[in-house]
Amino acid sequence: MNRFPGVRTTLALLVAGLGAVPAWAQTLDDVVISASRAQQRSFDAPAAIESVDRETLQSAGPQVNLSESLNRVPGLTILNRQNYAQDLQVSIRGFGARSAFGIRGIRLLIDGIPATTPDGQGQGSSVSLTSAERIEVLRGPLALMYGNSAGGVIQAFTREAPEVPEFGAQFYTGSYDMRRTDWQVAGRVGGVGLVADYSTFDTNGFRDHSTTERKQFNSKVSFGPDAHTRVNLVFNHFDMPLAQDPVGLTAAQLAKDATQAGTSAQSARLRKITSQSQAGTSVTHALDASRSVTARLYYGKRDNLQYLPTNWVGLNRDYYGAGLQYNAQARWGSRPVNWVAGYEYDYSKERRQSGGVSGGEKTGAPTRNEDNSAQNSDAFAQATVLAADRLSATAGLRASSVRIASEDYFLGNGNGSGDVSYSAANPVLGLTWHTLDTLNLYANYGRGFETPTLVEVAYTGTGAPNFNPNINAARSQHYELGAKWAPEARSRVDFTVYRITTTDEIVVAVSSGGSTAYKNAPGTTRTGWELAGRTLLSPNWRGTLSASAIEAQFSETFVTNGVAVNSGNRLPGIPQHFLFTELLWSAQALDNAGRKPGLGTQAGAEVVSAGKLYANDSNTASAEGYTTLNLKASQGWPVAGKGSLTAYGRLDNVTDQRYVGSVIVNQAASQFYEPAPGFNWTLGVRLSVPL
Repeated sequence: MNRFPGVRTTLALLVAGLGAVPAWAQTLDDVVISASRAQQRSFDAPAAIESVDRETLQSAGPQVNLSESLNRVPGLTILNRQNYAQDLQVSIRGFGARSAFGIRGIRLLIDGIPATTPDGQGQGSSVSLTSAERIEVLRGPLALMYGNSAGGVIQAFTREAPEVPEFGAQFYTGSYDMRRTDWQVAGRVGGVGLVADYSTFDTNGFRDHSTTERKQFNSKVSFGPDAHTRVNLVFNHFDMPLAQDPVGLTAAQLAKDATQAGTSAQSARLRKITSQSQAGTSVTHALDASRSVTARLYYGKRDNLQYLPTNWVGLNRDYYGAGLQYNAQARWGSRPVNWVAGYEYDYSKERRQSGGVSGGEKTGAPTRNEDNSAQNSDAFAQATVLAADRLSATAGLRASSVRIASEDYFLGNGNGSGDVSYSAANPVLGLTWHTLDTLNLYANYGRGFETPTLVEVAYTGTGAPNFNPNINAARSQHYELGAKWAPEARSRVDFTVYRITTTDEIVVAVSSGGSTAYKNAPGTTRTGWELAGRTLLSPNWRGTLSASAIEAQFSETFVTNGVAVNSGNRLPGIPQHFLFTELLWSAQALDNAGRKPGLGTQAGAEVVSAGKLYANDSNTASAEGYTTLNLKASQGWPVAGKGSLTAYGRLDNVTDQRYVGSVIVNQAASQFYEPAPGFNWTLGVRLSVPL
């Protein structure tokens, strides 16, 4: 059986294309990254890692959703539910696909500050795309060094303040009454840098009952008290006063009218209201030329009120944390060693309440009232040594302790209080063979674990609204082989194969009425490959390719809700393959190091393809794969000296294909399907002027 279908053909075509290009002086940006906890060239990093820069973020769309720009990262799948009440469905190598809302199984960081709570929950909407400098995605065993639920790491970095202060404004409009605005001030005054960004977004949505309004503010102040110290102060606020929930559709509803809202969505006025604020600081001090210490502190507050078909749920959460990290360069005999060690503590506490609803409003007294908490205490160390002239070795260990607890104050249905603790010491081992200056080969192994989140222990296996201490932490073994090849300065290919085995995989037991209960499956396996390639075909043409395939399946038979889930069944919510390819033309030479992004004429075409998507563990419901074509163009003019004015246009799903964009895993009423829009358009304008 071929576990990696199509990889030989795809890789051969890409390599053949690279070899056919004339070899004039051209370059691809050599991105400096820090997702592996130390700055280095991405080509030299002994891991599967991608970095998406600011220019790409801006050219991919109105900068509302991570799915606009991160679909070019292999192994990362971001499915847009077209439902802002539930956020994007994000998975890396299949981790996170079970989530009915928000991000799970993946660590999310913003400017080095965790945006994932100790139990493993995160929100993709926390990232301010309009002020981001770059977003890094780390996959594979080295991601496990970030602790609980680190099936992968997504890390966003706010842009640095420019030396010359500037003002920026953006406005976008599009299908379904979409409107997007952004206002930004950035610059340095003396030794202090400031970036302040405020954006708004509202839409009536592709489907009925999917109107959304949201506002976002992100800021970063940076300064150096002395030549050896760097201080960052960050503050962000997210406000979503309305996000209507159209819920999923049954197969019959989907076939009749994909734009309709699901059962009870309109009559029950299903919706979500969310507000979040977070402040943090990080301080890095260089002890000398080879040693540095970084400390961080943060505090945040998140309020969430959701109206479901049969009840309302209110969550008021406070969370905070601290971390300390020591980086050093040393020698082991005559061999150089880079190492890092650190400690992290994070804590969150939420008041959870719920009660009855009538006509989409609260009715009667609360029927659930409890305090839930999660905390982690982790220590880690990681080192890389040049073991031979062209061979480097990496070793790391992270010791994690997680406690989840609930104190029940509503005792009318019994005392639902409880607590559960999890711990693990997970190693990472790797070897990198720097075969040539243009070729790196690496092999990694890691062990990981993933605890249930507070949401996942909120209901028993039967769906009763009581704390469930019976869910075990999932434990996994990760194996990875990879290659990075840069045949010329203008071209690069990354290729990875992997296998992951997991015991006690956390899966959806039942999802009904907006509430979801979870359980453990005995075991799963994930086997897959990932390919990323990019090249300058000429000074004015650039090609990008991202492809991945995964075979994620249950390795043992088990029973859920009286239904047998057979060994060999596919894990739901995971497309079996994903492809992104882009051809971009620019009137400005793309190899010109002095070019100013956004000026002149650009045009591009994208092809996005995804494989079959199962919707339940028994594999009796599924959505077929799809292929879409997108077109984009922009024209930029210089204004006010070093400023620019850019007009932008984009056409998505040009062929108007009808398809399912995502699924709600194991939905009890068979309302699995969340359809994607047909042909839609976006127009925008961006202005940047010096102050």
